[in-house]
Amino acid sequence: MPSAPRPSDRAALLTRRRQSKMARSAHAYVRGNTARFYEWLAEGKPDAVPVGPSVWICGDCHVGNLGPVVDGDGQIGVLIRDLDQAVIGNPAHDLIRLGLSLASACRSANLPGAVSVNVVDALLDGYARAFTRRPRPAQAPKTIAVLLRQAIGRNWKQLVREHLDHTRPQLPLGKRFWPLSKREARALAALLPPDELGPLAVRLGMARPDDRVQVADAAYWVKGCSSLGRPRYAVLLAIDAADGASRLAMLDIKDAPPAAAPRADAPPMPRDNAGRVVAAACALSPGLGERMLPVRLLDHPMVLRELAPQDLKIEPDRLPPAAIDEIGAYLGRVVGDAHARQMDAATRKAWHRTLRASRSKQVEAPSWLWQSIVDALASHERGYLQHCRRHITLIAP
Repeated sequence: MPSAPRPSDRAALLTRRRQSKMARSAHAYVRGNTARFYEWLAEGKPDAVPVGPSVWICGDCHVGNLGPVVDGDGQIGVLIRDLDQAVIGNPAHDLIRLGLSLASACRSANLPGAVSVNVVDALLDGYARAFTRRPRPAQAPKTIAVLLRQAIGRNWKQLVREHLDHTRPQLPLGKRFWPLSKREARALAALLPPDELGPLAVRLGMARPDDRVQVADAAYWVKGCSSLGRPRYAVLLAIDAADGASRLAMLDIKDAPPAAAPRADAPPMPRDNAGRVVAAACALSPGLGERMLPVRLLDHPMVLRELAPQDLKIEPDRLPPAAIDEIGAYLGRVVGDAHARQMDAATRKAWHRTLRASRSKQVEAPSWLWQSIVDALASHERGYLQHCRRHITLIAP
């Protein structure tokens, strides 16, 4: 097992790791570079993208940011699961970014261009169905249904095995978990005092009122790509029930950065970034939002959430090419449902009419969506190659 670096060495190592991850493929670059997407958007013509109703949007709506989420009642569904970049903005931006993610995944898998055409077509169709007068419930394709079954069957023991490699109440320092500085340890202890830990766990649905909850261990968590280099901590909890049973649980405490996505002028959003992320989660993915809290740690706005065993990511690189259009339609519907629940009937109808307008004669996707994805793909491909040139020493031969 590799040795864990000292806190003073983190910044350079994390920057290097992020650059290396983004150099792996054009799709990895797209996933890890939200800022580049909005730079491209700002460079385009103002009227190239329709302006939809002002609602909460994910802001970083790529495939890896959607996946199974469990709510407080134990129900599991595929939802938007990463809201760091969420703002009240233009829903068309989520649609374009998800299309860009799917199209770049097709390119990285060396699939024919026709596959990208079909997946964008399916994406729009699935998204638009959420805004019809009486939308039918979305049916998960086989690949997603398998993932949901895996999520339903997961339990805390599996989560512990994945993250701990053992059943002892200790986070293994090494590749994923790094030691805390003394300042960080003091700050986490102040954030999670023993007398408030039990009520916090009950509020998040992690424990019962009569359970005994205590911090077993904590560490700096090396996780993600675009978030590498920002403060993130894993806290391991030991929960002892009144009947004598005991188990482990985990908290994820993650920095809430300023959002790169352009914001609508109204309605107003929380000024605190952690409050913004939680408010967005409650609007877009209520089952996740109810398991999150805005906190402040070391003068950083942070989001504290329970890490549930059922929370899994969808990895587009592992999706079967034959089903990619079905998956695109389903994920489009997931994002469409998240947007539609924030609109009244008249607004949904008007947005649906905009989505169905300006169709190409050859394909279903409207010209603005297809053209936006093609232009964004070309821009990101240039950015990816320049990134590889700057960081060629990080790329394995």
